[in-house]
Amino acid sequence: MASPLAQPLDLAQRLIRRPSVTPKDEGALDVLQEALESLGFRCTRLPFSQEGTATVDNLYARLGTKEPNFCYAGHTDVVPVGDPKNWTVDPFGAEVIDGVLYGRGASDMKSAIAAFVAAAARFLDARGKDFGGSISLLITGDEEGVGINGTRKMLGWLKDNNEKLSDCLVGEPTNPKKLGEMMKIGRRGSLVGYLTVHGTQGHTAYPHLADNPIDRLLDMLAVVRGKALDQGTDHFQASSVAISTIDVGNPATNVIPAMAKACFNIRFNDLHSQASLGKWLRSEFDKIGGEYEFRQQDNGESFLCEPGKLAHIVSDAAKSVTGVTPDMSTTGGTSDARYIHTACTCAEFGLVGETMHKADERQAVKDIEALADIYTSVLDAYFPRT
Repeated sequence: MASPLAQPLDLAQRLIRRPSVTPKDEGALDVLQEALESLGFRCTRLPFSQEGTATVDNLYARLGTKEPNFCYAGHTDVVPVGDPKNWTVDPFGAEVIDGVLYGRGASDMKSAIAAFVAAAARFLDARGKDFGGSISLLITGDEEGVGINGTRKMLGWLKDNNEKLSDCLVGEPTNPKKLGEMMKIGRRGSLVGYLTVHGTQGHTAYPHLADNPIDRLLDMLAVVRGKALDQGTDHFQASSVAISTIDVGNPATNVIPAMAKACFNIRFNDLHSQASLGKWLRSEFDKIGGEYEFRQQDNGESFLCEPGKLAHIVSDAAKSVTGVTPDMSTTGGTSDARYIHTACTCAEFGLVGETMHKADERQAVKDIEALADIYTSVLDAYFPRT
């Protein structure tokens, strides 16, 4: 008899109904653990904490003891819903309307996790537990948050406990518009810059008696914005800069403020690193001079997993189900693959990301079912019959 988990919709709904907004879990991992244990997975909960951050619960599940160990990575945490009035449905109701599943996490990425569990259930129904390797899941509750108490610390735990990953498929929503059109084989790096410029407060009628920090802040930002960092590389698009905030905290129109702040984000390719960009920025800011403070936040280096066995298995599986050969891309934001690639080869493939983080986040049920078919095909190809 086929496992009741072989169809992904019910588990996707049960996961969505747990309002696991980072860093809260609200029972989402309990739901997933129960499902995996019913299939024979050995589950280990991994709560991590660090001073100044919330404790986050995570889950590592493994079926089998042999190698290779095929890992599926993802996250059960979701972003806030925003104003509930902007939703036409309960954000955590997991309603299906006209063949579409609605709810926070439907796209990013609870439905994909359910699709992989369904694929594992089908694979085990067909092959049994002696398939010549292991299947594992690395599921964090800290992907949408600060990312301190999640995947990075889980990887450290795996190393300390001699748990080796052979290859990892990350289930992030990689497809822009249509299932099958895109997978990820790498990601750009991300540097967040926090710039504070100090001056001397004064009257706007007597600017020569003050030191306006806004002028120097704008000059510094012009340097950041004014130069094309590169033209892209074989696998990466050109690096980009976006200024996200400028703040002087000044309600008066006739006062020159004493301080001005800005924040910007650089998404960079493999021509750069956190260190090289930080050195360049400080050098340019020093040329402008004056009193300033600059702090950079490292959100990950760029990385590329050259297309090999895993990437081609995923690509072939996607094509077999959708009829489309996915583009092997490095575009978009960051994901926890930026950590996992240091432990093993990675590829990313999931659902359509068009509505992720938006009000009325949703996913076509047929795509969730098709993703389960793709993941099943991936497992079949990764563990060939002997």
